[in-house]
Amino acid sequence: MMKLTGFNRVADREGFVVVYPNGLSGSWNDGRPEHPAGPADDVGFVKDLTRRLARDLPIDKKRIYATGMSNGGLFSFRLALEIPEKIAAIASVSATMGEHISRSAKPSLPVSILLMPQTQDPFIPYNGGEIRSPFRRRGRVLSVRDTVDFWVKHNCCASSPVKKRLLDADPDDGTRVRMETYLGGREGSEVVVYVIEGGGHTWPGGWQYLSERIVGRTSREIDASCVIWEFFKRHARAGA
Repeated sequence: MMKLTGFNRVADREGFVVVYPNGLSGSWNDGRPEHPAGPADDVGFVKDLTRRLARDLPIDKKRIYATGMSNGGLFSFRLALEIPEKIAAIASVSATMGEHISRSAKPSLPVSILLMPQTQDPFIPYNGGEIRSPFRRRGRVLSVRDTVDFWVKHNCCASSPVKKRLLDADPDDGTRVRMETYLGGREGSEVVVYVIEGGGHTWPGGWQYLSERIVGRTSREIDASCVIWEFFKRHARAGA
């Protein structure tokens, strides 16, 4: 993730702490019954981790955020659902919300959400359904639309978004970006969606970690890490 995202560069420039925790066997228990992480208490692990960081470093406990791609994005949604008192905002790249956990978890507080889905993702279906895998069942995810609607309703945001199409910063990368922002949520929360048209299972602006034939295109229209930090720094957990 350090190489994929380039978050160290953003953290050094902006003065925040970035942490790259490891899940058991390289996976997070994101709430899917089919996921190989099994019963690992990863939510408890993150709670312990934040306590340790608060003890050892001068962090602002009102400004703890979670982001990830794929399984990490799904797990970020689980954190928003289950420990919203700890998490001020999340950003999920190339992942919508798990179908199973969307039915079982009821968050008690609003959480600002940034969603960065990609229309040509070969693994996470943009319109929801079974996660694509040649090896085993990986469970089901909500569509982008249903994920957005879930959080817009929960946060009590405006139902009509502010829409914007970003300028084509790299005409040769085969991608474009359109943006929707749902404002006016409880406690200043919002839901923001960057749809990467033509993008694959990748981190926009990041490392093309496998060939396009396997994971699809990496968009060069935006730097996801910079976009995510600009979103995060607008939000703090009230009363944390």
